Amino acid sequence: LAISTPPATHSRGGPHIAAGHPLVPSPVAMTISTPPPAPAEPQPQQEEEEVLVPHQELPNGTQPMEVVPAEPAATVENQPTEDTPISRFTWTIDNLSRVNTKKLYSETFVVGGYKWRVLIFPRGNNVEFLSMYLDVADSAVLPYGWTRYAQFSLSVVNQIHNKFTIRKETQHQFSARESDWGFTSFMPLSELYNPSRGYLVNDTCVIEAEVAVCKVVDYWSYDSKKETGYVGLKNQGATCYMNSLLQTLYHIPYFRKAVYHMPTTENDMPSGSIPLALQSLFYKLQYNDSSVSTKELTKSFGWDMHDSFMQHDVQELNRVLSEKLEDKMKGTVVEGTIQQLFEGHHMNYIECINVDFKSTRKESFYDLQLDVKGCQDVYASFDKYVEVERLEGDNKYHAEQHGLQDAKKGVLFIDFPPVLQLQLKRFEYDFMRDTMVKINDRYEFPLQLDLDRDDGKYLSPDADRNVRNLYTLHSVLVHSGGVHGGHYYAFIRPTLSDQWFKFDDERVTKEDAKRALEEQYGGEEELPQTNPGLNNTPFKFTKYSNAYMLVYIRESDKDKIICNVDEKDIAEHLRIRLEKDREEKERRKKEKAEAHLYTIIKVARDDDLTAQIGKDIYFDLVDHDKVPSFRIQKQMPFTQFKEEVAKELGIPTQFQRFWLWAKRQNHTYRPNRPLTPQEEALTVGQLKEAANKAHNAELKLFLEVELGLDLKPLTLPDKTREDILLFFKLYDPEKEQLRYVGRLFVKASGRPQDILPKLRKMAGFLQDDDVELYEEIKFEPNVMCEYIDNRIIFRSCQLEDGDIVCFQKSPKPDTADQFRYPDVPSFLVYIRNRQVVHFRSLEKPKEDDFCLEMSKIFTYDEVVEKVAQQLGVDDPSKIRLTSHNCYSQQPKPQPIKYRGVERLLDMLIHYNQTSDILYYEVLDIPLPELQALKTLKVTYHHATKDEVSVHSIRLPKNSTVGDVLSDIKSKVDLSHPDAELRLLEVFYHKIYKIFAPSEKIENINDQYWTLRAEEVPEEEKNLGPFDRLIHVYHFTKDTQNQTVMKFG
Repeated sequence: LAISTPPATHSRGGPHIAAGHPLVPSPVAMTISTPPPAPAEPQPQQEEEEVLVPHQELPNGTQPMEVVPAEPAATVENQPTEDTPISRFTWTIDNLSRVNTKKLYSETFVVGGYKWRVLIFPRGNNVEFLSMYLDVADSAVLPYGWTRYAQFSLSVVNQIHNKFTIRKETQHQFSARESDWGFTSFMPLSELYNPSRGYLVNDTCVIEAEVAVCKVVDYWSYDSKKETGYVGLKNQGATCYMNSLLQTLYHIPYFRKAVYHMPTTENDMPSGSIPLALQSLFYKLQYNDSSVSTKELTKSFGWDMHDSFMQHDVQELNRVLSEKLEDKMKGTVVEGTIQQLFEGHHMNYIECINVDFKSTRKESFYDLQLDVKGCQDVYASFDKYVEVERLEGDNKYHAEQHGLQDAKKGVLFIDFPPVLQLQLKRFEYDFMRDTMVKINDRYEFPLQLDLDRDDGKYLSPDADRNVRNLYTLHSVLVHSGGVHGGHYYAFIRPTLSDQWFKFDDERVTKEDAKRALEEQYGGEEELPQTNPGLNNTPFKFTKYSNAYMLVYIRESDKDKIICNVDEKDIAEHLRIRLEKDREEKERRKKEKAEAHLYTIIKVARDDDLTAQIGKDIYFDLVDHDKVPSFRIQKQMPFTQFKEEVAKELGIPTQFQRFWLWAKRQNHTYRPNRPLTPQEEALTVGQLKEAANKAHNAELKLFLEVELGLDLKPLTLPDKTREDILLFFKLYDPEKEQLRYVGRLFVKASGRPQDILPKLRKMAGFLQDDDVELYEEIKFEPNVMCEYIDNRIIFRSCQLEDGDIVCFQKSPKPDTADQFRYPDVPSFLVYIRNRQVVHFRSLEKPKEDDFCLEMSKIFTYDEVVEKVAQQLGVDDPSKIRLTSHNCYSQQPKPQPIKYRGVERLLDMLIHYNQTSDILYYEVLDIPLPELQALKTLKVTYHHATKDEVSVHSIRLPKNSTVGDVLSDIKSKVDLSHPDAELRLLEVFYHKIYKIFAPSEKIENINDQYWTLRAEEVPEEEKNLGPFDRLIHVYHFTKDTQNQTVMKFG
């Protein structure tokens, strides 16, 4: 059994305990032991696959590849100490295969005074693996800003052979945002649920957790600039690898100065210019007081949000960035800077041993890739780099004019650059396992690197021996995690002093040399035993945090490279632009800080209603997000606010009357009543509190203004209790158009017929045109629009302030059929239910084929009829539709049955989401006939040829397996005419059943099981009394899951 170690992750974004996710009591037995007993026999080295990434409750698809630091930076070490609490917890789960919940929690156990529990997904967290995490049991009730740091391992015990127990370990700083951490792909479900494997015995599974809690410093209120003089870079999602590289480059002052001197103009945009984006970034790193965003820079790379959440190769990014800058520097005062800083040269040579022939080739490099595996330190890697290879035997060298010759092949260095970048080969291809692995072996690197050692053994004969190749360590770039992702940060000495700094995304901390050097060598760490008197196996952790890139600066060049960079090196247009940006940021920051002193007042007027109704909205009166808003100090008297409105909108205060909006019980939003003189005497803040029972952040008002014929404001008439303010919308059935035409005060004792002349005038109708009135009452969940009898008084019509009346010309009897929606109610129902549906062929589920405007209340028959018309299909019953899964963005597995849903809306709803996508198929027979048949997908394996064919067998549901085999016989090439066929049921590449020919096909499931048809071998037909059939498995390698899978 080959075991691979998948990513250590967190089970979802945000706290795990949330509404709709009740905790599941689990059928378990539990033991806790402290200190831990000896762990199971050590597994083959697994750490190369370990990945520390944040993990959500995953939708189907790729996993995110980034992490909040797996190892938090601190001025104290986050390592186990002598008093580190360590405990082992054992969780016995009975009847595991019967558990039908998505998640299962263990009982709570306590380590280090903290409550923990194990969380598993018995059927996988949207993967075909057991998913298992360590969870902070009381995260929901812990105080704001809590954190705790733990190193831990999780195991599934093999109850048959303990040496096959699967154990994985990691470390994490737990917080409210990431209250659980572990492994989404812990072990394949096929291994777990296979009783012969030993992980599930008598349907019982045993899980163990070993937890060591470590102390950590709280950085919630940490100020990097104040503590260190430097600021960090914000992480966009998975850009920590880029952040560590950018910090390293920024802290090479000569490089920073060259970037500042690159020609850019005030018309350039940072998002479209790499030089300007880098200048802007470096300026902010130099002068900002808080962490800096890299979004402009990544946009200048042409990256979108998806790219920012994918980890790119650091070395590749370094080279691409260098090439881009080198190209942009051509023809400028800083041309050649990249080469001057980073370019070195080596000589590849082949020298014959027995004849006088030597071939050499000079090559340049910007960085060197050094082997880690099998090398103790940097010097050992350089020794390996220049190691001489013998070309002899079958591998002789073909020398010009000399034929095949024994030869020596190697590399020697002509010159090294002032800034030497060493890429440590922590990631390598494992041929045995056919996958990339991370090398976590211990690998040492010196503070001072002497490449002239042993009489210059790394140098070629052409090298200038007058140059002293003595280097000082400037930066250590660290990777914490595994081959598929993890976290990156950097230890840097900006001035080459004894003080190191750790640059970990937004946070910068002071560190000592031990932390920057020795602790980044890699290898294993052993926790001190809590009870040395017992003969316990030491509790070891592989150190997943280790150096992957080193930057050295040559001693003789350090004064030139570690130079002074000040404002005179920065272009004036850049200073002005960035100063404006800084001021704008400060303004927004101040605005945010003072937000509690202000309130937003949104003022809607007739103009807004006219502009929006019939275009942006149809129901209610206005979208408040699109009306003028005023940011007003809460202490301002409302009378003064009216003066602000007068200035802004040109309406003198004496002509203003403000109405409060109210949300009614039917969820509509209407002007409710005018402000009283007492309310207008209040401050804005007091008015908001008094009027806003829903405690909304904003105060919404309607401004009533009367305009004369000259469009100048008039004095408003007094409003009495008898007056009702009504708003009017006009509907035109010919144009299918609804628009706002104005408002009127009506008397409660009056009748609608009294105002018809005014309405005709507002609409431009003739005075003898008949008019119909409707009240727009509500539109959620269904439209309610009722006819108003012209003869009944308004009070009896139950009309009140803020109500909406829609009116139209009365349709003539001979014109009613001319219009799709002849009256207001039918038009509003259409508007409420109209839906543009994107149809896709089921064979091409990613591409929209056509769009149709439909109504959500269309019947099944109306929907398929529209689709059939679009496709030119005569018989709509040959159209089969399939709904869209909003989460997987794929068609649902099962199509919609014939008349299986009532309405279009039922086809579009998926749980609590509504889609606008449907998939269609055109069948060769009507769907009702097809549903009376059973369709089976059968894979036929030829007896003598290496051929496999897939057949879709369609038979009546009362048919038998014998009928299926007869149908297959008519379609395939048999080895001989009398061959006998059989049908097998295969699951996970294992034969579970041979069907009897008489078995009915109605209950056969081919969705999850594979149906295999084959000829019955002759030797099986003639089995003797002592012959036995046994299962045989073929083993192959599934490189994607990095595990051994069986098939056959």
